Amino acid sequence: MADTIANILSIAGSDPSGGAGIQADLKTFAARGTYGMAVLTALTAQNTQGVSGVHLVPPAFVAAQIAEVFSDVRVDAVKIGMIASAEISEAVANSLSSRRGLPIVLDPVMVAKGGAPLLAREAVEALTRRLLPRATVLTPNLPEAAALLGEAEAIDRAGMEDQARRLLALGPKAVLLKGGHLPGTESPDVLATPDRLHWFEGVRVLTRNTHGTGCSLSSAIAAELGKGRTLADAAAAAKSFIAGAVRTSDALSVGSGHGPLHHFHALWD
Repeated sequence: MADTIANILSIAGSDPSGGAGIQADLKTFAARGTYGMAVLTALTAQNTQGVSGVHLVPPAFVAAQIAEVFSDVRVDAVKIGMIASAEISEAVANSLSSRRGLPIVLDPVMVAKGGAPLLAREAVEALTRRLLPRATVLTPNLPEAAALLGEAEAIDRAGMEDQARRLLALGPKAVLLKGGHLPGTESPDVLATPDRLHWFEGVRVLTRNTHGTGCSLSSAIAAELGKGRTLADAAAAAKSFIAGAVRTSDALSVGSGHGPLHHFHALWD
């Protein structure tokens, strides 16, 4: 892939305010030097203050979008974000079932930053059963990990390690459990693979501009995997990218709630 620009596909929902979802994914792909493509699973009515409505794309049309992309374009990695329903989860899983060896980053988008549910309860089981076993890496935050396991959130590093290992047992090849919800001044993530645990350290940035952080991190990992990097290197590069995007987010003036990241902080003056 050294001499070829990687093509990365996002399968996710739309955020009309541009901070999360497909819009954040495409910005991230571009910022990481890759060519982005997008399959829509849902339209949302939202802004930086929250989500007021969700309109699902019919599952057959989600599958049709995926089929058209793969019939014509080389896809080097896939990021899966908002799935929203069990039927869409099944459609996505069936569409990717023959793509052996393709890096797949699964971000289990379950609740919006403002608290609105983005994944129907019955869809959690379908996601766990059909999509988790296909994932190269699962990238939940602490509330999402707790929801997938049906238990309370981890409150320290020992709890994160335990939950990451048990999420790994559900079928993904690796789990990157994000510690942004931990109390304190640090924001560490832990990468669990069958043979080891690896911690990525981070310092918490005091800002309201965190809308789309999870979407952008998983997209950055997909972009780096599509370039041919190892998972550990991809996660480290993505973590560094997100830290810079959050740290420089005050350069933007977008909305009055949870503002977006500055995806192009390294490219714009």
